Amino acid sequence: MNPNSGSRLCLTTVALAAVVFLAAIPAAPAQDASTAVRNFRQVVISPDGTQVAWVEPAAGGGSAIYVQDLKASGSQPRRVSAASEGGSAHEADVSWSADSKQLAFLSDAGGDGQSELYVAAVDGAARKLTNLKGFLSDPAWSPDGTTVAILFTENAPRAAGPLMPMTPETGLVDSKVYEERLTTVEVATGTVRQLSPPDMYVYEYDWSPDSKNFALIAAHGAGDSNWYVAQVYRLGVASGDLQPVYKPHLQIAKPRWSPDGKSIAFIEGLMSDEGSTGGDIFVVPAGGGNARNVTPGIAASPNGIFWTAPNKILFTENVDGESGISTVDLSSGKIASLWSGAESLTVSFSSNRESSAALRSSAAHPAEIWVGSVGNWKQWTHYNDAVRPDWGEMKSLHWTSDGMRIQGWLMYPKEYDPSHRYPMVVIVHGGPAAAVRPSWPARGLNLDSLSAKGYFVLYPNPRGSFGQGERFTEGNVKDFGYGDFRDIMAGVDGVVKTLPVDEQRVGIFGWSYGGYMTMWAVTQTHRFRAAVAGAGLSNWQSYYGENDIDEWMIPYFGASVYDDPAVYARSSPMTFIKNVKTPTLILVGERDGEVPEPQSREFWHALKTLGVETQFVVYEGEGHSIRQPAHQRDIMERLVGWFDRYLKADLKAEPAQH
Repeated sequence: MNPNSGSRLCLTTVALAAVVFLAAIPAAPAQDASTAVRNFRQVVISPDGTQVAWVEPAAGGGSAIYVQDLKASGSQPRRVSAASEGGSAHEADVSWSADSKQLAFLSDAGGDGQSELYVAAVDGAARKLTNLKGFLSDPAWSPDGTTVAILFTENAPRAAGPLMPMTPETGLVDSKVYEERLTTVEVATGTVRQLSPPDMYVYEYDWSPDSKNFALIAAHGAGDSNWYVAQVYRLGVASGDLQPVYKPHLQIAKPRWSPDGKSIAFIEGLMSDEGSTGGDIFVVPAGGGNARNVTPGIAASPNGIFWTAPNKILFTENVDGESGISTVDLSSGKIASLWSGAESLTVSFSSNRESSAALRSSAAHPAEIWVGSVGNWKQWTHYNDAVRPDWGEMKSLHWTSDGMRIQGWLMYPKEYDPSHRYPMVVIVHGGPAAAVRPSWPARGLNLDSLSAKGYFVLYPNPRGSFGQGERFTEGNVKDFGYGDFRDIMAGVDGVVKTLPVDEQRVGIFGWSYGGYMTMWAVTQTHRFRAAVAGAGLSNWQSYYGENDIDEWMIPYFGASVYDDPAVYARSSPMTFIKNVKTPTLILVGERDGEVPEPQSREFWHALKTLGVETQFVVYEGEGHSIRQPAHQRDIMERLVGWFDRYLKADLKAEPAQH
């Protein structure tokens, strides 16, 4: 349960040799991290590697698409938009045609809030292709350039994905299922065809090289929950015939057709959230058959696939808390690392994979666009060169827990003085199948700002996280709150023994799985002087029947709660609720479907009844991911205030209990 994951992730890139000496976009005036950073939301290189397109927030509201020539000296970005002159719209999901001459994208330029599919020549006006009602996403051109495919949920009452606020339920519940269907749109005529079956929810797709078939990841039934049991299918464009290709053992993502059309690659592994991808790379014959794991035992978590030849795959990965890019030779099984770095990376490749464009962001630098071959990128944009962080240095740490090597990140106080002692806040990521990698923090929920207020901030990646291989990711199966909690506490031990952290002034915070670990922590130890639990899970047994994605729990617990209630009770904070003494602030979205509000209410009610200091805040209209800026600011103010109250005030308490 990762609030930062999304059902739509994009990996993108650019052309290399000719661009590194060309003029880049000038830097912005000097500013600091408290001012508005110019953000990027997507970057995609043209298939021929000569142009790059990106999406960023627009000055007048909404978002804007820009295109720039990479080979013309002194070229300037050109805006591509469906909006009228001087108008604004939300425009995104850019896709290049195979000949690099046209863009497809989504825009709500019609003014009614409904996004539609548009196409535009890179130097011409946009043309509207659809008049649909519902949710559209993921446009992709056919290789032959005649058609654009989209995912379309007709009459959808909300955006797709479990992070979105759930639709309030009244009357007969479960009487209507909205299926996200693969839909094709002919570019010449605008003819729309809903191709996949009406009872099938399509999550991801890829065109075959000959434009005659699709590879799908899809499942029958409601979309949010059944992603966890989705399979690989092949769908004929002309016939609409749907054929099963592979039924996985775990979760799957990123279907990618081989250049010769004979195979489909995908990632399979234990994944707790749609859109938070990690596992091993498998290859299956396009007609069906046995799938082969081509990265067995890799000490990393692949998360993106790009074929370079019928027998070679380039892939992105989460590796030991960093981003990486490697290749695997399917004939020999040899894996070669091309690049890794302590940053977050979104990368796009030209059709020959020799050039790339990347969004690179670290704890010290906001995202900018870089272009070049892998590992030899040159900075292309300079919008944020003058921005400086308001927080301290971030360092990778390793420690041992139960004989395993655990990695995490430690952010130092902004004005660090080793002769002083500091409080520390432990921040546990969501998931658990996710990982913390250095990146420039989100504007609304900037947890790194704790550093500017005089805290050490520890970001552990305990067992269950991505980055150390599939066996590590499976390390908390049927063991939530035990091995993973020991990993976190071993990290706390290591920091307080080696750095000037006041052991009596340590707090803990997390959202989703991190909220669960926060609730669990205060039932297992009195070591934390304050806690903040966001969208936390307090009772696995009641949670099973309340959440909107219950299928995710079977791989982790081995059975449903109805078949093995004991394994759920063993890991429930409510089982140990009378141990809690730690002041705990509890936060949740009103319409959260992943970890519903009653889970937070149950924990708060118990603490209030037991006389433990607590507060409970429910954010109106919000889902699992808090999106309204006012609510984000409120969370940060309350979180910082809570920790300041309990970790910075003069404490005359006995030594912390372990």
